[in-house]
Amino acid sequence: MTETHATAALDPARRAKMETALAALVDNGDLDRLVALARVVGAAQDSLSDDIVTRLASMATGGLDLLDRVNRSGVAKALPTLTAMIENGDLERLAGLARTLGSAQDSLSDDIVGRLARVGAEALALVDRLTRNGLGMRLLALVERVEGSHLPQHLVDAVETAGQQAAKAPPAKGGIGGAIKLLSDPDNQQALAYALSILKALRRSRTGG
Repeated sequence: MTETHATAALDPARRAKMETALAALVDNGDLDRLVALARVVGAAQDSLSDDIVTRLASMATGGLDLLDRVNRSGVAKALPTLTAMIENGDLERLAGLARTLGSAQDSLSDDIVGRLARVGAEALALVDRLTRNGLGMRLLALVERVEGSHLPQHLVDAVETAGQQAAKAPPAKGGIGGAIKLLSDPDNQQALAYALSILKALRRSRTGG
């Protein structure tokens, strides 16, 4: 049965509605779009060979498997944390740190690793000797005593004050008269006596006297 005969078999009212609908499709361009869509679908159907269909099926299967693994591993729970890290830049900083560590690891040749190992072994041996003979504890006690006496700060202040006074003092004339004048100053005598006391105590500690 041809299209004309099929249309003629319809009652006049339905045929009028069909002609009106077709006319509307032609007027607004929908009929052309339907024809173009049918051509696209037909071309896609023609291009879907068995190999392409197999590939699409494999991709779909792989995607579903990946989605299942993501759901089972609980990665979705970490998405808010990852989003916050991306927004505040922490993820970028972690990536930079990883790149830095990777570069450092690549630069560690066998020679450098051997040197670091020797330095570490020597440092451990030194620490062992300090702890075995008690020298480390004595050094710590000495440091605490020196720190408690404020000797370093007093020494720095004294050197600074002496430098300022030496810069303001007139040049020394020399001779016996200058030496006598220098020794006649009470402050100089006390400083000399203090220095002699330190030297005597040092000599006694060295000689055991």
